[in-house]
Amino acid sequence: MVASTRSPTRRRAERVGDFLTDWTNRLPPRVRRWAPRELVGFAMLGGFTFGVDLTLLWLLRRSTPLPVPAAVTTAYVGAVALNYVLNRTVNFRSHAPVAGEASRYTLVALTDYLLTLGVTTGLSAAGANLAAARILAAAFVAFFNYAAARWWIFRNPGG
Repeated sequence: MVASTRSPTRRRAERVGDFLTDWTNRLPPRVRRWAPRELVGFAMLGGFTFGVDLTLLWLLRRSTPLPVPAAVTTAYVGAVALNYVLNRTVNFRSHAPVAGEASRYTLVALTDYLLTLGVTTGLSAAGANLAAARILAAAFVAFFNYAAARWWIFRNPGG
């Protein structure tokens, strides 16, 4: 028997990923084709980190004098960093060098950020509720982010 080269932290993260997404293995094959484990995990982690983003945004707007763009930026950066770590370890289980992945992730995150900031600020300036504007912005970029994560950032899952 060969000893595992994965760290205890990595094994724990992978167990969390299994806990969150193993139920997808029981779906009918036709459904699994449209809802693969990585997509389900990405959506779950995205929902969680989006909740972190909204919570931070709410706290910043309630407790600081930051203008909307600065508050959105601060909350976004914290949530994006958490999302990268969780998707790398829990969902896509990447063992690729961090530098290349982080560079690709940064480019996608910057594009996401500009879209998020523009849509959120624009809708908010047009009179939309800030939380509603932020939710619409997230929906706008969700598909782009998954495609970029699955086929470009973490293009070699597990290996």
